[in-house]
Amino acid sequence: MGTRPESQRILEMALKPLSYWYSQDNVEDVAVNNPGGIWLRLRGRHAHPWHYYEDPKLTREYLRNIMYIIANSQDKPFGDEVGVPAVYTELPGGHRFAGIIGQNVKYDDDDLEGGVALDIRVYKPDVDIHMDQFGLVQGGRLHQINKLKNVEDPDDPYERLLLSIKRGDHILVSGGTATGKTTFLNNMLKLLDEHKRIITIEDTRELIVHQKNRVHLVLARTEANNKFDYAQVVDLVVRFTPDAIIGGEISTTNAGAIWELMNSGHDNCFATIHAENPEAAYQAFISRIMHTNPALDQEKTHKEMREKLRVVQINRDGNIRAITAIT
Repeated sequence: MGTRPESQRILEMALKPLSYWYSQDNVEDVAVNNPGGIWLRLRGRHAHPWHYYEDPKLTREYLRNIMYIIANSQDKPFGDEVGVPAVYTELPGGHRFAGIIGQNVKYDDDDLEGGVALDIRVYKPDVDIHMDQFGLVQGGRLHQINKLKNVEDPDDPYERLLLSIKRGDHILVSGGTATGKTTFLNNMLKLLDEHKRIITIEDTRELIVHQKNRVHLVLARTEANNKFDYAQVVDLVVRFTPDAIIGGEISTTNAGAIWELMNSGHDNCFATIHAENPEAAYQAFISRIMHTNPALDQEKTHKEMREKLRVVQINRDGNIRAITAIT
């Protein structure tokens, strides 16, 4: 870790309430979304790998102190007062730690002082995993993880959207102002598996997530002194082991990060965008990415978007709002 022996000893002592959980057998990931409880991701072929346990030792004060101890042991700035809310490190034993505190993370709407969340990817070099546990055996065929990927889209648009959500497609909800994009997105979230771990990324809290295993990241546009930007959001989100990533409105600020997350190997990346039809939605997404990446290959990106990003188009005529296209 590159820390002094004394600081490492202090860190190991401070970590005991957490290490109780990540040192257990069959645990590959631990996550804290809110004080007072912990989620464990278990190894093996479990139908629902995330399990929740209450732990009163994991108070807000304790979790904040752990992150300050980690930052101090590395002589790194950290905390709301310096505009650096996230910290990363390798813990004793090789476990990978990522944590965030303050106004950039909010579990509930009434969390005025800001929240706290962390994830520890467990490293266990002594775990004996063979190639056959990856489905690779001599003379055998490669395993298809998600068989729904090979299912053809049904003609019925309702069934097509349900299949798309279930098999983990990326979805962009497109429409003009006041067409109900966020309302529709919130209804889509209800269709996600209740056992999924959901990470949301917004500039203001609008998304309503019913899944209990969730973290809400907020990047307010008014936080001028905050050094937590969308490049750091990408780093944090992929370390937080999400099952689904939900963005808010696509803007010139976040478009590059959202597209990068859509290409990070995760399922179910959803977001909204202002556009009048699906083709305009793709073009608007590309245009917003180019504000931070002017060298973007537009033709290649457009092709990739059409292959991996489904657009749900909402249009409005007076008081009538309707889905007019599902690509």
